[in-house]
Amino acid sequence: MKRIIAGVAMWALLAVGAQAQTQRDLTMDGNGGSTDNVLTYGMGYHQQRYSKLTQINKDTVKRLVPVWSTSLFNEHGEQGQPFVHDGTLYAANVRRVVAMDVGTGRIKWNFDLDWDPAVPRVVCCGLNNRGVALFDGKVYVSSIDAYVYALDAKSGKQLWKTKIAEWKEGYSITSAPSVVNGIVMSGMTGGEFGVRGFVVGLDAQTGKEVWRRHTTPDPTEKAYATWPQDDSYKRGGASTWITGSYDPELDLSYWGTSNGGPWTWKARPGDNLWVASVIAIRPKTGEIVWHYQWTPAETYDFDGNNENVLGELTINGKKRKVLMHADRNGLMYVLDRATGEVLAGNPYVKTNWATGVDLKTGRVVETDVARRLRAGEQVELEPRWTGGKNWMPMAFNPVTERLYFSMLEETAIYQLNKDLPVYKPGERYTGVSNTTKERDKSQPWGYWGAVLPMTGKPVWRTPLVDLPSWSGAMVTAGGLVFTGNNAGDFVALDEASGKILWQFKTSSGVNSQPVTYTYKGKQYVSVLSGLGGGTSSKRETAGKVLPAGTVWTFALMD
Repeated sequence: MKRIIAGVAMWALLAVGAQAQTQRDLTMDGNGGSTDNVLTYGMGYHQQRYSKLTQINKDTVKRLVPVWSTSLFNEHGEQGQPFVHDGTLYAANVRRVVAMDVGTGRIKWNFDLDWDPAVPRVVCCGLNNRGVALFDGKVYVSSIDAYVYALDAKSGKQLWKTKIAEWKEGYSITSAPSVVNGIVMSGMTGGEFGVRGFVVGLDAQTGKEVWRRHTTPDPTEKAYATWPQDDSYKRGGASTWITGSYDPELDLSYWGTSNGGPWTWKARPGDNLWVASVIAIRPKTGEIVWHYQWTPAETYDFDGNNENVLGELTINGKKRKVLMHADRNGLMYVLDRATGEVLAGNPYVKTNWATGVDLKTGRVVETDVARRLRAGEQVELEPRWTGGKNWMPMAFNPVTERLYFSMLEETAIYQLNKDLPVYKPGERYTGVSNTTKERDKSQPWGYWGAVLPMTGKPVWRTPLVDLPSWSGAMVTAGGLVFTGNNAGDFVALDEASGKILWQFKTSSGVNSQPVTYTYKGKQYVSVLSGLGGGTSSKRETAGKVLPAGTVWTFALMD
C-alpha cells in the first residue's frame, strides 16, 4: 500500500484532529454532537441527511461560491459521501482514501486501495466506494476486493486489514462501514453472481471477526421453510450493499438486502427470506431481532437495500418512531422500527406489478403483471429493474416530516428464461431476459421530489427531461435541498416548491452524496463529482460527460 504525505506542516494541523471520538460522543447524533463533524454515513446514525445549519438559506444561497476543489485521481465513479472531523475532510473512492484540509483542500495524506486488475470482471455495477467511518482516531474503509481496513486518522498508516470474502467468487464491497459499540459492521455485494449474503461484525481495535450473520437461512433456521428444501440458499443472494442505519435507544441496526440469486424465481420457488427485506440486528451479536420483506418471491432484481431512514412521524395525532424506506419496487414503506410492524406501503412512482401493501397481512398486493411474469410471459414492468429509486439516498426533514429524493420512471421488457441458469463461481447468475422500453423523449426520466411518507404522494416534483438524477439529497433548516444530476449540475432547490434557487456546473456528473458542516464558525457544503457506476442515460452522457473524480467545497461569498 502506498501513502503520499503532503509535508511536515501537515503534522501541526493533524495534532488538532487527533482527538478520539467515543461511542458516547457518537450516540449523541452520530456526529459527536458538533456541526463541525460528519462522522457517519448519512450524516448521523438515523441517516436523515438533515442539517440544522441556516447560514446558507433561501435568501443567501445566491452568494454560494466554490472555495476549493481537489482531484481524487480517479477515472471511475464517485458515489461517496465526504466525512469531516477536526478540520480534515476524508473522501474515498474505489482507488484510494484522501484526507484534505477543510479550509483549503490541500491533501494531507493519501492511501491507495490496491486490488487485482481482474477484480472488475466480477463487479456488477461499476467500481464504487460510498465512504468511510470515523471513530477513535481511526478511518475505517472497505475495498472492492472484499477487505476492510483501519487507518490511522493522523497519518493514513494502515493499522489492520481483514478479508471478509473471496472476490473470485463474486463478492465485493462498495458500502461505507458503520461503527457501533466497538464493532465495525460491513455489508457486501455480489447478488448477480450467486453469492450468499451476510453482514459481518469486526472488532474495531483488532479487525478480528466477532460475528457473521448470513441473510439467507440454513436448514437449522425457521426461515428455511420459505426456500426449496435443498442447497439453493447457498447461492440465494440477499447481499447487503448499503450501510445500515442505527437506533442507539433500541440498539438495533437496520440493513436492507438485495435481489435473490439467481434473478429468476423459478430456481428458488418460495418467499425466500431474507431476500429483498430489512433485518433489524443487534450490533454486538448479529442476532436478527425482526425482519420485514419488501418483495416476497422476488424475481425482478428489486434489491431492498435502499437506506432505512429513522425518524418520527405524526400518525393519527401521535408521534411514532418509524423506519422509512423507498424501495426499488416502487413502494414507499413506513414501519414501526421497534417491532417491524408495517404502517404504510404505497406507490411513489408508476408501479404496475403491485398496488400497495395489505396492512392486515403486511404483504404486498400483486397485480396480474406479477402473476403473468411468474407464469413465463414477457411483460412490461414498472418500475424498471433499476427501480423507482436506486441507491441514491433520500433526505428527511423532521420538522416538515417530508422525504426528498431523486426518482426514476423507466419501463422494462422483462421475462423469465425457460431454462434455469447454471451456477459457476464468479460468473453472472440471472436466468432472465431484460431490456428497457424505448423512452418517449417528451416524458421525464424521473423527478426531484418531496414525498409524504405515509401516502407516497408528492408534495412537489421537478421533472428531469434531459437527464436523470442519480445523486443523493441533503435537506437543511435553511429551507434548501441539495442534490445533483448526471450532467454535473449541483443544485439547491427550494424545499417548499422544488424551484431551483442556485446551481453550479461541476467537472463531471454528480452521483454522490452532499454534506454540510461548519469550520471556524462558517457553514460549508461539500460534494464529490465523477460520473460512473450503474446509472441510466449512459448513451446520452457518453463523450459528453467525462469521468473525473473531484471534491467540490462551497461557502458564502463574504
